[in-house]
Amino acid sequence: MYILSIVSIWIIPILIGFILIYSVMKKTPAYESFVDGGKEGIKIAVSIIPFLVGMLVAITVFRSSGALDFFVQLLRPVLDFLGVPSEIVPLALIRPISGNAALGIMSDILKVHGPDTFIGKLASTIQGSTDTTLYVLTVYFGAVGIKKMGDALKVGLLADLVGIGAAIIIITWMFG
Repeated sequence: MYILSIVSIWIIPILIGFILIYSVMKKTPAYESFVDGGKEGIKIAVSIIPFLVGMLVAITVFRSSGALDFFVQLLRPVLDFLGVPSEIVPLALIRPISGNAALGIMSDILKVHGPDTFIGKLASTIQGSTDTTLYVLTVYFGAVGIKKMGDALKVGLLADLVGIGAAIIIITWMFG
């Protein structure tokens, strides 16, 4: 534990030092490269703002309109039959869209049910085993101008589905 603490304190300064020494050896202007990267980062941040705003508006409309609650009620009989708590459906649906919205839903689940309950463990595992697929595709593909993202969308959503399924199976097996 002591070694891990020392490594965690020194890893960043050592990494920065290594990068600086390497740039001197390669005769690369490290500071200028850093500044150029910062300029490019600001340009990318400005270019993705419309995509972020669109995504946040869509999530807010989906939750506020009652469509999310309607969908959960529609799936409740199937979920009850499978032994899956319907409380995690909003998290499973929102997680591929927005990490922040999913974190808010997970926080609500943990407040209501507690972190040590089956639902709390399942929500935490789903949060950790899936990604914000639509957010990543919208923001990053949009920032670099990629228009055709059909295959990436299919693979990303399939990976999210597998992550959700694995979380349900593993948590049910371990704690159910």
